[in-house]
Amino acid sequence: MLSSLKNVFKVTDLRNKVLFTLFLVVLYRIGTHVPVPGVDYGAIRQLQSRAEQQGTLGFLNLFSGGALTQFAVFALGIMPYITASIIVQILGVVIPKLEEWQNQGAVGQRKITQWTRYLALAIALLQATGLTFVFGKGGGQALLGRGAPDVILLPGFPWTRVVLVVLTLTAGTCLLMWFGELITQRGIGNGMSILIFSSVVSTLPFQYWALLQEKKFVVFVVLVAFSIGILVAIVFVEQGQRRIPVSFAKRVVGRRMYGGQSTYIPLKVNQAGVIPIIFASSILYLPALLTNVVSWTWFQDFVNKYILDTTNFIHIVIYGVMIVGFAYFYNAIAFDPVKQADQIRKQGGFIPGIRPGPQTERYLAKILNRITLPGALFIAAVALIPSIILALGNVQRFPLSGTTVLIAVGVALETMKQVDSQLMMRNYEGFLK
Repeated sequence: MLSSLKNVFKVTDLRNKVLFTLFLVVLYRIGTHVPVPGVDYGAIRQLQSRAEQQGTLGFLNLFSGGALTQFAVFALGIMPYITASIIVQILGVVIPKLEEWQNQGAVGQRKITQWTRYLALAIALLQATGLTFVFGKGGGQALLGRGAPDVILLPGFPWTRVVLVVLTLTAGTCLLMWFGELITQRGIGNGMSILIFSSVVSTLPFQYWALLQEKKFVVFVVLVAFSIGILVAIVFVEQGQRRIPVSFAKRVVGRRMYGGQSTYIPLKVNQAGVIPIIFASSILYLPALLTNVVSWTWFQDFVNKYILDTTNFIHIVIYGVMIVGFAYFYNAIAFDPVKQADQIRKQGGFIPGIRPGPQTERYLAKILNRITLPGALFIAAVALIPSIILALGNVQRFPLSGTTVLIAVGVALETMKQVDSQLMMRNYEGFLK
């Protein structure tokens, strides 16, 4: 491991990429601790204390790396861009123009990226306005918890400071989008994923330290061992894939013979990654946000008891079912058996024992449905383990949440593969054996 790490810094190009990535990550982490101008710092301390509890605010704060509760320049994080990317990917199935761009290669991808930026800018502007109005003049009971004291970040709520805060938060998201693209182009790994990785991992040391202060050492060791077990299981499942063999018939072009080779289509067990968890969490917390709008007591009580309480059995069941459902939904969009079968046929390939055309489509759809079920059940179990531990045990917090570890493992593995491939190109031994 240490020798492989030394090899990374022996290669000048690779060393510059790693250092450039670390430099932008450090800039991002500094920005998460710089509050926007004009806010009350005492109110920010109240917001931070409320975020330590489980609930909507804690979930939203996870993806900003603690910047949301500090109302920092990067409070919105990179999530507006991630949300815009997911929306554009889904709309690509129903909007012919987007589907046409997807089939145009690099030119079409640049157009899709540009429109994704515009949509991310609009989402960031809406979210910045909403957060400013929720916390600026007091409110946000759905985020802070029912009965919690109001947090007023902008005393008097002057419109000039409101505009300044909204523009600062929106500009922070745009700057992060630029950071992510710079990391992708000149650094190592996917820039957006690296920024999310740094956000979700940054709070782990503090959370484990708080857990050690709260519980006895034996309980702390047991929970840490359990966290390591979850980590190993996720690595095992993330690396698991079903390989569908594809053979290509021989054909003669001029005086040369092409084809006659075999390859495979890798279908990961967890094709959707962490996206079903993000979808389910966003939908699940919509009723919580509506409690700030409607004044029905029965609705507010229902949301507080069955939606916001992550230890409630009904919340656990609804959350798990939604994760499984969104996993099937996303996989159906991300992997189209009809397009895949048509592409194999055009390239002169076939799956051994399966006829090209409709039979290949049905075979791929059958394999996809079978492999999605264990992957969906696994990510649902990982996402629900913290809630189950909190419900059954006398534990106030469990640092290694399902969302955190799925993101951390996925990004770490992809980045390590990129570093490993570049080391192997230069005849160095890589990290992965």
